[in-house]
Amino acid sequence: MKLHVLNTGYFKLDGGAMFGVVPKTMWQKTNPADENNMCSWAMRSLLIEDGNRLILIDTGIGDKQSEKFFSHYYMFGNDSLHGNLAKLGFHTSDITDVFLTHLHFDHCGGAVAWNDNKSGYRTVFENATYWSTEKHWEWATNPNPREKASFIAENILPIQESGQLKFIERTGDFTQNALPNIDVLFVDGHTESMMIPQIHYKGKTIVFMADLLPSVGHIPLPYVMGYDTRPLITLGEKANFLNNAATNDFILFLEHDSVNECCILQETEKGIRLKETFSFDSI
Repeated sequence: MKLHVLNTGYFKLDGGAMFGVVPKTMWQKTNPADENNMCSWAMRSLLIEDGNRLILIDTGIGDKQSEKFFSHYYMFGNDSLHGNLAKLGFHTSDITDVFLTHLHFDHCGGAVAWNDNKSGYRTVFENATYWSTEKHWEWATNPNPREKASFIAENILPIQESGQLKFIERTGDFTQNALPNIDVLFVDGHTESMMIPQIHYKGKTIVFMADLLPSVGHIPLPYVMGYDTRPLITLGEKANFLNNAATNDFILFLEHDSVNECCILQETEKGIRLKETFSFDSI
């Protein structure tokens, strides 16, 4: 098995929205904001070579939305999903599986593109199975008013229309071997049935954190995003996960931290805290 980091781009979001009730005087120590109170965030995907499967976890924001849409998110940098996939010697047609942690636009937008004449949409990974989970799919395709702007129909519905969609079954909060060498933790605080993949690699557990832990700045328990639909549930899920991660030396792969790719945790007098950050290549 080989794992590769795929940076799909950087964007900006309001710092207050990203840290909820935590005052700016506290969160800006780890995530400094610009003059408009915007903080920088990565959209980092993970590519897994495992036998005859090439599995992509999340796809970034894509490029098919309108200029007005992108004006809200201040995209910057030269990274792209397609460019960095090509640097690794792969093409979109090589991907066998696309694992979507959830269907907010910054996690699945790159899964679908315009067709050649922009009369409709096509899946980007034409030979891949796209993996979601049924409860979240239903949640995303019948969105509540709070999340409606994050669930964009053209990012989601063409996947089902293509016939490439399959569901990972949820019978509890944890599924072993949902895909080869990948277990899945289900969490419901950020959005219904978000999937957190746990990859068994070199005798270690690599956890793709999605929006359960966007950055190292979110490690203290009260640091919960304003975007979370059920923040009190997030608190419980986060507490359980962080304790488990510290006890078992999980390596946390940070999808949104613009500086740090990975971290490990430790127990302290103040609770679970950061022990070390490092690049994925050092694993």
